[in-house]
Amino acid sequence: MYTKDGTTDFRKNPAIKKETGSWKACPYILGNECCERLAYYGINTNLVNYLKFQLNQSSVAAVSNVTNWSGTCYVTPLIGAFLADAYLGRYWTIASFSIIYVFRDTDLSIAHA
Repeated sequence: MYTKDGTTDFRKNPAIKKETGSWKACPYILGNECCERLAYYGINTNLVNYLKFQLNQSSVAAVSNVTNWSGTCYVTPLIGAFLADAYLGRYWTIASFSIIYVFRDTDLSIAHA
């Protein structure tokens, strides 16, 4: 009746085998990942020019900042993975950081308007 791998439901009760393992959340996770990748590559392709011509940075400083930003984008999922595995769980981690991401982008959009 229950899964034998220690899986729990969102109430921390043992997961019932017939009610777990479905793909209900998959479209949301894939949609979130698609939007994140579009945002990353949309920003990444224009960021050097933006830093050079709008913020008047030198070419070396602009490329260095983009490299640091890109590296940060690839390292922070490790932090998220640790938080998901150790504390929050995968769904709460995705939901929490998606909300933070939306509010941060909204603030940046308003600040540059």
